[in-house]
Amino acid sequence: MRTTIIENRCMVVSYDVMNGWTVLHVAGEVDIYTTPMIRKAVARLLDEGHRHFVLDLCAAPFLDSMGLGMIVAITKRLQMHRGSLRITCADDRLLRIFGVCGWREVYRFYDSPQAATQSAPTGCGLAYWPRRLARP
Repeated sequence: MRTTIIENRCMVVSYDVMNGWTVLHVAGEVDIYTTPMIRKAVARLLDEGHRHFVLDLCAAPFLDSMGLGMIVAITKRLQMHRGSLRITCADDRLLRIFGVCGWREVYRFYDSPQAATQSAPTGCGLAYWPRRLARP
């Protein structure tokens, strides 16, 4: 069951739990105005005991440098809590930004929340972050 955490004229942030992953759905632009709200939502969920996250950006049409910084801040916080982070994004423009930043090598990207949550989380997926991921 999806629960809405933030709803305003700029964005909607909601979450549900799938196969042990907390899927944080972001619908709207991820920018200087909205990133503080997303960070606050993650902090709230961490306080409630959630540790393994999928950041679903499939409905985010725009991501600026503040959005990138927010992802790093969330990652650091999850790492301190021995958590994990996966990112879903199907937009080629956003994926290109992640590629230019070198993030395609340090984060796991998926096309959908269903693909990201097929396997249950095991241990601390960020134990060695920001090292490059081993590719199969």
